[in-house]
Amino acid sequence: MSASSSSAETSPPSWHGTTILTVRKDGKVVVAGDGQVSLGQTIIKGTARKVRRVGSGSVIAGFAGSTADAFTLFERLETKLERFPDQLKRACVELAKDWRTDRYLRRLEAMMIVADRDESLVLTGTGDVLEPDDAVMGIGSGGMYALAAAKALLDADLDAEQIARKAMAIAAQICVYTNDSLTVETLDTAAS
Repeated sequence: MSASSSSAETSPPSWHGTTILTVRKDGKVVVAGDGQVSLGQTIIKGTARKVRRVGSGSVIAGFAGSTADAFTLFERLETKLERFPDQLKRACVELAKDWRTDRYLRRLEAMMIVADRDESLVLTGTGDVLEPDDAVMGIGSGGMYALAAAKALLDADLDAEQIARKAMAIAAQICVYTNDSLTVETLDTAAS
């Protein structure tokens, strides 16, 4: 037996996160996330809530990765949004700077999608704050499946929530780390 296969056999099973998707269409932005948390090949929980409102309800955030790490990021994002109210991009850039440079935060294993009425962004631990080229973004284990399905459905006669729900259902059929227990949050993007 080689050393590499020996070390692989003794390493602990890895946690597998989730699928988070955002869709922006016709005056609405939706962030949807599934509820599955897996350890190795075992489903630990099927109804985890990985999408929530932050920033006094004006921002929706969804996370993929470690739950404890994500809660740390939610708290940090809340702090940045308090410091920079109604400036989601600025708050995210400041969080990404901290995430990249702070010794503790650098160890966090999570990604986030955040959206407000004006923009959708992906935040990563490498300091990236990414804007989509179009109206959809996906992260997590099944994120690319949900993203592809949502892109295919954008031109259909469906609203943002219907697209998100259908795309997440497709991802759940393909990705073993994604289920159909969804949390969906919606914001109006039309000017009030």
